[in-house]
Amino acid sequence: MTRLLVRSFGVSLDGFAAGPDQSLEHPLGVRGPELMNWFFPTRVWQQMQKTGETNGETGVDNEMAEQGFAEMGAWILGRNMFGPVRGPWPDESWKGWWGDEPPYHVPVFVLTHHARAPLAMKGGTTFHFVTGGIHDALAQARAAAGGRDVRLGGGAATVREYLKAGLIDELHLAVRPVLLGKGEPLFAGLDLPALGYSCERQVAGERATHVFLRRKAA
Repeated sequence: MTRLLVRSFGVSLDGFAAGPDQSLEHPLGVRGPELMNWFFPTRVWQQMQKTGETNGETGVDNEMAEQGFAEMGAWILGRNMFGPVRGPWPDESWKGWWGDEPPYHVPVFVLTHHARAPLAMKGGTTFHFVTGGIHDALAQARAAAGGRDVRLGGGAATVREYLKAGLIDELHLAVRPVLLGKGEPLFAGLDLPALGYSCERQVAGERATHVFLRRKAA
């Protein structure tokens, strides 16, 4: 059965998954990139940035990053993960943070309150803009995934919504040894044990501790 997974999700020691004041200049919020400093040195990231590059580290962090992309048939993103534009789309000029060829290479379903036509990009990525809510996005993503898993890319508010609904099967959190103090809290207002989640395992990486939470089968 197709699972809904959170993978390679950076979190600070004090529980923030993004910094404050997201903008065009600060896609992850102020100080947000510190949460992903485990990912940037990996070979996975280097290959995403430079086609054909084989540089980058190949240790535990890289292995975890590789697993995050393996066997994914579709993605779901919150509106803020697609871009900084708020409210109705003024036009269709904004096409994401990633340039002409985003790193997904599968259908991506973007949660939004404002309709927009699908956006096909190079490399097999097509963004579909879903106005029907989290269940509708998940149904569409599962249908598009062709039996493979669906990755929930965030942001923090979107992950919380899916957690509250008990729809996420497993979360891989890359816990970074930094304190942000403010930003987007991942678990605010959630009782994870009551929602059926427990810590299954943890793995020490070079720059992050990789923690895996799994929801008990109903």
